[in-house]
Amino acid sequence: MFFNKKKENNHETGFIKIGALLIHAAKIDENYSLEEENIIKKTLLDLGANKNKLENLITKAKQFEQDANQILDFTKEIKNLEESDKIKIIKSLWKIIFSNKDADIYETNLMRRLAGLLYIDSKIMGDIKEEIKKESLK
Repeated sequence: MFFNKKKENNHETGFIKIGALLIHAAKIDENYSLEEENIIKKTLLDLGANKNKLENLITKAKQFEQDANQILDFTKEIKNLEESDKIKIIKSLWKIIFSNKDADIYETNLMRRLAGLLYIDSKIMGDIKEEIKKESLK
């Protein structure tokens, strides 16, 4: 697990923030779909979230996303994750964005901002975007 295991609460909070960021990306185009929610759930499970607590985690993440004032609220802990975990999250964000086969200006702007906030090189971000875009068109 990539969050501080000393406190279960910190661990859950980290997953809530990741979930909230993914939900934010899914809602930014005002079309939050079941497909997007499934991508979010799969991502959280892949990152190590407890399957038995997943629905509760999603509920809390939705509330956190709704109450948050800015994307910094989501990214504070995520930026300190290992590069491989951040890449998983970025891939999932692009999967959510391309789940409707297109990225609008708000989604693209969000990803540009996240690249800076999460310390992701713009070339890596672009490569991931193209990889996921190709997969979504299949």
